[in-house]
Amino acid sequence: MDINWGALAGVFGVSLGVTVVVVVMFSLGLAAWARAGHGQPASDVPRGRQQKMAASAAVLCFASCLAVAAYGISLIVPG
Repeated sequence: MDINWGALAGVFGVSLGVTVVVVVMFSLGLAAWARAGHGQPASDVPRGRQQKMAASAAVLCFASCLAVAAYGISLIVPG
């Protein structure tokens, strides 16, 4: 049995890179979600533009994580 070490290293590198990107995107999404004021009791302060942009950034980060996960599942599950 021969192992193609170059291909194995390539798969490992891509997997590690995608994992790091997904973790960073999820972390940025959590930080943006907290900055937008979600998860805290409602206050009487009106929502400003920065809070709306933070909420939009959080949703975009979470959507990108979901897209990567869905793509990975589509590679695994025949369909």
